[in-house]
Amino acid sequence: MSCRPMIIDSFAGGGGASTGIELALDRSPDVAINHDPRALSMHEANHPETIHLDSNIWDVEPLNVTQGRHVGLLWASPDCKHFSKAKGGAPRDRNIRDLAWVVVKWAEQAKPDVILLENVEEFRTWGPICDAGKPINGLEGTTYELWVKRLRNAGYKVQWRELRACDYGAPTIRKRFFMVARRDGRPIVWPAPTHGKPDSRAVKSGKLLPWRSAAEIIDWSVPCPSIFLTPDQAKEWGKANGQHPPKRPLAVNTLKRIARGIQRYVIDAKDPFFVTYGQHGGASRSPSDPLHTVTASIKDQNALVVPTLVQTGYGERKGQAPRVPGLDKPIGTMVAGGAKHALVAAFLAQHNAGPNNANLSGRPATAPLSTLTTTGAQQQIVAAHLMNMHGTGRSARDLNDPHPTICAGGGHGALVAAFLHKYYGTEQDPRLTDPLHTLTTKDRFGLITVEINGSTYAITDICMRMLTAREQFRAQGFPDTYNIDQGADGSAMTKKEQTRMCGNSVPPPIAAALASANCGHLLEKAGVA
Repeated sequence: MSCRPMIIDSFAGGGGASTGIELALDRSPDVAINHDPRALSMHEANHPETIHLDSNIWDVEPLNVTQGRHVGLLWASPDCKHFSKAKGGAPRDRNIRDLAWVVVKWAEQAKPDVILLENVEEFRTWGPICDAGKPINGLEGTTYELWVKRLRNAGYKVQWRELRACDYGAPTIRKRFFMVARRDGRPIVWPAPTHGKPDSRAVKSGKLLPWRSAAEIIDWSVPCPSIFLTPDQAKEWGKANGQHPPKRPLAVNTLKRIARGIQRYVIDAKDPFFVTYGQHGGASRSPSDPLHTVTASIKDQNALVVPTLVQTGYGERKGQAPRVPGLDKPIGTMVAGGAKHALVAAFLAQHNAGPNNANLSGRPATAPLSTLTTTGAQQQIVAAHLMNMHGTGRSARDLNDPHPTICAGGGHGALVAAFLHKYYGTEQDPRLTDPLHTLTTKDRFGLITVEINGSTYAITDICMRMLTAREQFRAQGFPDTYNIDQGADGSAMTKKEQTRMCGNSVPPPIAAALASANCGHLLEKAGVA
């Protein structure tokens, strides 16, 4: 029997913390515990050497698990949804809020050298709730204080901080409460950030790397349907492309956010981030590469994508502008269910009778970004096409030429102009049959136009698709090699299951940073066989 200290992931889920531990210590946890068999199946598919216990955490006896072996690290991420402010005023479940007491049980019985815990920022407000499931005023944080006291009485030094995953190399802004407790005499270490805001002094001096951006997670080759399609047309498009397009009609708030995102990051952008894109649904290219050769037969081969993010989940406060956080920064927190973000991307083609620029290269709105990878529902993708994308005669053309035929089902120039006029801003909301409001930017021939490096582009369509599961996991910081498609038994993971596991997961980069800083002595090469 091995005598190296054990590593235990007590709320394993789909494997975010375990993956971070493996990245840091070159070994997976010895034991993973979870009550969700589907989550545990994904975990086992990626960590086959780990012993998996499909059980309610309260039914697991620590000493039965350890069998006399010493525990070097216990990772705990107890269910956080009944602490989170996202819960709003809904009743809390006392049983779920009490799950963190399992950590004390392990501390008092198995006595791990190090305990690492992750939860939402509101975890520190843990206190009793009334019979109606609401926190009792004046007693916020009292249960948390008692919980910490029990850990200290068990011999642990305890510290906690709020850390952001983007500061440690994950392309998500996700901020969480982290606690480090240890009883082995070694100091508690908080890992220094490795990444920072692109325009910060630390990044400009080379001390830190720039934050990884949301742009890195997108697979630009995946096609997306027009938001102007009817429900029946959207279904047909979905069948033809193997996707489930967003339901029609879209919510008014979503349409307002799309319009504001197009206005802010496409029409008014002075220094847009863009990538090259082949014909609709074609191969993607790195934004740091120059455009490839343009041939006479395929003029729209070098369409440019100018993307950004908008908020799709939660509503705005009264008077608050539609949420459009942008794509050149880390994505917002991934959640287990429900819509939250949308990606807006304008597809650009030159409309000045000349060839597409051949010397443009990708760049972000504010600072250089890492190369895009080639290789959700909670995320959505929106694309404004600035070219003729309909029929067989797709091509960039001079704005003085006649507009392509307007089809009943297509989102073309006039429709896009009306759409932007209708939904941009928080107060104006004319009907499409009413006179258009005053343009906020240039307009020519009923089209909204965009100037980039002296070349003119015109918006002819706006499209939206859901993010793929792989893109969601990338946003959380998982490597592309992580198996999310099937469980250990070979059964397929549904998109709903994948989204739930991703939103509930710990971003692997921040788990790796904490494990490396506090448990480097547990490295595989340092272990005792």
